[in-house]
Amino acid sequence: MKASDYTRLVLLSAIWGASFIFMRVAAPSFGAVWTAEGRLLIAGLVLAAWFHWAGFDPRWRRNWKPYAAIGLVNMALPSLFYAFALRHIPASIGAVLNAAAPMFGAIISAIFLGERLSLRKAAGCVAGIAGVALIVRPGALDQTGMFGYAVAACLAACACYGYNGVLMKRYAQIPSRGVAVGGQIAAALMLLPLVPFSPPGAAIGTIEISNLLALGLLGNALGFVIYFRLIADAGATRALTVTYLMPLFAVLWGMLFLGESLPASALAGGVLILAGTVLVTRG
Repeated sequence: MKASDYTRLVLLSAIWGASFIFMRVAAPSFGAVWTAEGRLLIAGLVLAAWFHWAGFDPRWRRNWKPYAAIGLVNMALPSLFYAFALRHIPASIGAVLNAAAPMFGAIISAIFLGERLSLRKAAGCVAGIAGVALIVRPGALDQTGMFGYAVAACLAACACYGYNGVLMKRYAQIPSRGVAVGGQIAAALMLLPLVPFSPPGAAIGTIEISNLLALGLLGNALGFVIYFRLIADAGATRALTVTYLMPLFAVLWGMLFLGESLPASALAGGVLILAGTVLVTRG
């Protein structure tokens, strides 16, 4: 990897780690549906305009089915799940749980694609499960009545990311830039009918609007552009190391901007999840 690749990797980790902060601020006021719809619609429209200016043709009519499938599994549902979860749990916990996505990917690939679940990958999955158990054990955090549902929503989002690997292999011929813009536009259209039935949960001010804009413009639009550029320049395996760094930035941003602090058990759980992610992605 070149110095520019490392710069992009660190920048992407910082941006995607910050996305959990943006959601934590925006979701309690906008609600889960408006937060998910807002980030996807903003990012989708910005990327559509950018790629049009750059001369890239997503071939909407030809690829609408892959865009719809990937948009539902990889974007609409996870965005909705995380927006719900981060109304009730710290941003840093959401980011740490997000690191479990590769473990779900390994298990789902073994089930649906017949890929071998090596001993190393299996050990990574066990480490990840142990890490989640440490985080959600009674007394680990100041839990509300919605804490368990929020954790379940995060893990459901991870399962969606895991199944998206199956879809990406099925639609491997679709350009990554087309997936980025087409998936987000399709996801925004899917969630749009829910908006009238899901009014905001609290007053919306400048701070909440700013965080939603940052979530769409930085987390979704710029984040995907950097990610796919990193894949093109450094390869998919190296680009995947963003999974290791992102929770670290999320914990840092949570401490600096939201005053979050995690008990030792939750930090230990995060370390186990990250260790499991390393075993699964390198297994």
